[in-house]
Amino acid sequence: MATQMTSDDLVGVLRDTVVALVRRDGVDLSARQLGVFLTCYLNEGAHTVRGLAQQLNVSKPAITRALDRLSDLDLARRKVDPADRRSVLVQRTTKGSAFLREIRAVMGELIAAGRTPVDVAPRRSAAAG
Repeated sequence: MATQMTSDDLVGVLRDTVVALVRRDGVDLSARQLGVFLTCYLNEGAHTVRGLAQQLNVSKPAITRALDRLSDLDLARRKVDPADRRSVLVQRTTKGSAFLREIRAVMGELIAAGRTPVDVAPRRSAAAG
């Protein structure tokens, strides 16, 4: 019998996934960059800067900055839309697909293991010494 994960469980999986990604050698994305990346890779169809801005409810310059970083890391590619040269299409890359597989693998391992938290020592306050 499968048990349903609570919102606390899901947040824990997200946290542990992000920590695992930060700890390994490789790409380190901000929340906005990760949001843009996942939107492009998990939602089918063509993506444009304008469409991503509307979908994520952020400005076009914010999307452009996130895409600059994703492009630098070869996780996404921009291409002028041949049907409308004023529009820029966001394309997936082989490296981006591999990164998504890595995210899925980390999350799958955490869920399969019952979301065993990573060993992170709590921060000590200045008053504690």
